Amino acid sequence: MKLLEDRIRKDGKILPGDVLKIDNFLNHQVDTKLMEEIGEEFYRLFKDSGATKILTIESSGIAIAQATSKYFGYLPFVFAKKTVAANMAKNAYEAKETSYTRNIEYTVQVSREYLNENDKVLILDDFLANGEAMNSLIQICRQANAEVVGCGSVVCKTYQPGEKRIKDLGYEVKVLARIKSMSEDGQIEFEEQEE
Repeated sequence: MKLLEDRIRKDGKILPGDVLKIDNFLNHQVDTKLMEEIGEEFYRLFKDSGATKILTIESSGIAIAQATSKYFGYLPFVFAKKTVAANMAKNAYEAKETSYTRNIEYTVQVSREYLNENDKVLILDDFLANGEAMNSLIQICRQANAEVVGCGSVVCKTYQPGEKRIKDLGYEVKVLARIKSMSEDGQIEFEEQEE
């Protein structure tokens, strides 16, 4: 997605630890016009998936799921919570996830009320690096006996194992901006996109 790649080049900052900081438009402050374009692109990529629900993880995935939901005719979306809530602790599917940027392990949860064996789930997230968050969402879908019909990420660092990890589990993965390499001097190289 050229629009997204251009924005990453313009506003992205590379931090120590191989971290790409794009929170000024994607996941802290949100550029709603760009987010609408992201939602429309995910719809284009997954419109034939048969999805009945979108699943993401708090908090960065919420804006992505909401924007995408609109193009699917306001498909319901659910987000996995990273903190244990007293009102759902005994009635939730849960999986472990280690955050790449924070190096913290979370127990992510989805209430059993909002995910079940009748759901065909499209999983969306902001970044795909090691595949931890996406894998935890897949594990939750498996617990619910829900069918995962696709996995989408706004950005993927293709030199890290996340995309291969999810594909090796047998899932289709679509990415809007595929980063081939990043350097400490701020250079970002993107891979060619498949249609």
